[in-house]
Amino acid sequence: MDGIQTILKFLINQKTAIGYSFMALLTVGSERAFSVVAFKCPCSSENFTYGLVFLFAPALVLLVIGYFLNSRTWKLFTGCFLNPRKIFPKGNSCRFFYVFGQITLHALIAPVMWLSVALLNGTFYECAMSGLQNPGYLNVLCKNKSVKCWEELYKVVCGKTTMSFAESEELKLTLQAQSQILGWFVIVATALLSLLTTCCASCQSKISHLQMKFWRIYIEKEKEQLDHIFQLYATKLSERNLKSFFETKEPEAFPMPTFQAWEDASQLYSFNSSEQHYSTIHRLVEDGQKDIREERETMLDFVDGREIP
Repeated sequence: MDGIQTILKFLINQKTAIGYSFMALLTVGSERAFSVVAFKCPCSSENFTYGLVFLFAPALVLLVIGYFLNSRTWKLFTGCFLNPRKIFPKGNSCRFFYVFGQITLHALIAPVMWLSVALLNGTFYECAMSGLQNPGYLNVLCKNKSVKCWEELYKVVCGKTTMSFAESEELKLTLQAQSQILGWFVIVATALLSLLTTCCASCQSKISHLQMKFWRIYIEKEKEQLDHIFQLYATKLSERNLKSFFETKEPEAFPMPTFQAWEDASQLYSFNSSEQHYSTIHRLVEDGQKDIREERETMLDFVDGREIP
């Protein structure tokens, strides 16, 4: 029993890494399915457009899904037409671009995985670049090759060219090598950017490493408790209303937060070094609603970026 609890605790602690690993496996599987089942290079002048669509369209879809699944997206945009100050607060008009940039970085994880896997595989890139009719590119690719390279490059991927087998195979290997080089470039650039942003966030931290660790645990627990409380109170309220309806009697008093309290608790968190608050709800409970709508200091991105409720 202790062994099972140890395993479960380890899995819970590593849920972020497990989630990314699952996402990577799903990306690889999806890319292979697209390549084998759906992708059929036309071997015509449409190669370039067709290949790029298969390379970038799924990445764009994954980006949109990433925005949809990020709760901070809806915290930022909900009600922004009625209250523009929500995304452009007084004295901190750049906050919107700062927060939206953080949301975008999280949403880019899946698209970058797709592009990396697709480029390393090379199928989509080979089709696209074999249909590119740029003279400069053809000069480089067809250097020391026969004239047919210029005329029949789009047929190389399908094996329908009249060029010699050795020349056709060399062109295919060159296109595949270019694709894999770009794939590794995307991976390395993403890794360096992630390291750079993490280091910059840590270097600018106004709190210690241990307090940051506590903060992140608090955020996870608050999110779990908030979901549980929502279920509990929604159940109680629905039971009260149905009981009152069917028994045709006055409903019992049921205290609920005011409309403004809901609005205040839904705001993205703003860090203030003079107050030890760990979330918007924490600050709302401690200080009340009087100052919750006033922006005070820079947002704590490396905490708030962890899907804070």
